[in-house]
Order: sequence, then structure tokens, then C-alpha cells
Amino acid sequence: QVQLVESGGGLVQAGGSLRLSCAASGRSFSRYVMGWFRQAPGKEREFVAAISWNGGSTYYADTVKGRSTISRDNVKNTGNLEMNSLKPEDTAVYYCAARNSGRSIFDRDAYSYWGQGTQVSVSS
Repeated sequence: QVQLVESGGGLVQAGGSLRLSCAASGRSFSRYVMGWFRQAPGKEREFVAAISWNGGSTYYADTVKGRSTISRDNVKNTGNLEMNSLKPEDTAVYYCAARNSGRSIFDRDAYSYWGQGTQVSVSS
């Protein structure tokens, strides 16, 4: 089991920045791909970014590519998602997740462990 707790969400003006954090506990966090997903009201939960177990590979949704950076620290058992040039359409609850299956890294069903989410609201 892996327990995940997100933090760092909040209200920010368009063009601003936020740094989301994910603290992991339980079984070795470094074994898992870590992903970030988001869910806006009335919409499906969608992929935002992911990072391989050793941080060597990163993946981004087109909607955030160039504006976001995902990172992890396997010593501290933490992960981060830094988001810049925020837009109102980035408003959503953001979840971190740990993937423990061979399914696509972009597929939310590949992730068995989820945090409770942190709200990001971007005003225009």
C-alpha cells in the first residue's frame, strides 16, 4: 500500500504559478511511476503529467506541456508539479497517483493509489 497526500493548491490569478506537492508513505514509493491527474466539475479525470520511478523520463499532456514541470525526490518520498502561466481552464482538483500496472502511463486505470486531491482555482 502507498498513501499519498497532496498539498499546495489554492486560488491564483491567470498567469500565476503554483507548486503542488505529493507526500508518499507506506511501501517503497520509488518503485512506482508517479502521475498527476486533474478533474474539473462535470468532466472526466484527465492525465496531466507523469514521471518514471527514477525521474529519468517525464510525460506531459499537451494542455500543460511547456508550462509545467514534474519532479520527484525518492529520498524524501515526495513528488512535485510546478505549474506556470496558469489559465482559468486549469481550474480543477489535482490528484497525485502511483502506477503499479503495465497499462499506459496516460491511463488513469493504471494507477491504484490516489491522494485525496487539492483544489486549484485560476481566476481570469
